[in-house]
Amino acid sequence: MMFQHMFAEMSGMLDEIIHYYPGASGPARQELAAKWQLLKTMSDGIIEEWLSFEEKLGHFRQTGASPDGGALPVPELPEMDAEAFVKGQGYYKLMMFTQALTQFKQVVEQYPDSAVGRTYLAMCYLHLNESEQAVPHFWRVLETCDSKRIRSIIYNALGCIEAQNGVRLKAKEYFKLAHYHDPSLREPLANLESCMRSSGKLHYGSELTSLL
Repeated sequence: MMFQHMFAEMSGMLDEIIHYYPGASGPARQELAAKWQLLKTMSDGIIEEWLSFEEKLGHFRQTGASPDGGALPVPELPEMDAEAFVKGQGYYKLMMFTQALTQFKQVVEQYPDSAVGRTYLAMCYLHLNESEQAVPHFWRVLETCDSKRIRSIIYNALGCIEAQNGVRLKAKEYFKLAHYHDPSLREPLANLESCMRSSGKLHYGSELTSLL
């Protein structure tokens, strides 16, 4: 509730700036500019604090002792400890894909065989409407990765690309492959239904953060 109130106040202040700033002048314009600067400072601070918190949370989960994951095996992935990976995943969850892309480029440079790092990188490109950059990374992961979850996520993403290009028959194939590799994921079936109806929004990448 505390955060909801804070963000509601910030949103209200931003609405005021958007509405009045274009036509404001003199002291009124200066006051709105000061509010804008305050919002930017607050937003940057919140993001940095959240990323720091997410890093601590991720390290605790990796110990296997956390309440939500103590009984689950933790994958042995050295890149998960890299600062760029932690920041990239944090930006990705915040849907700040340009910033996440920069971080995952560093991850892939340091760990070129990282399936999860390269999948994140490709998904960032896809979210930024640069599917031609994403596809080679997706296929490189598919050539070497045995994880059914990652393969399902990638086939689902490839299906979305084909659907957006109007190649619905190929899109359906990919969605079916995605469901075959991991039936627990909901996105492929939802996308397959949207594709068959030729309507509805396509979904990809939201289940990637549940990998770790």
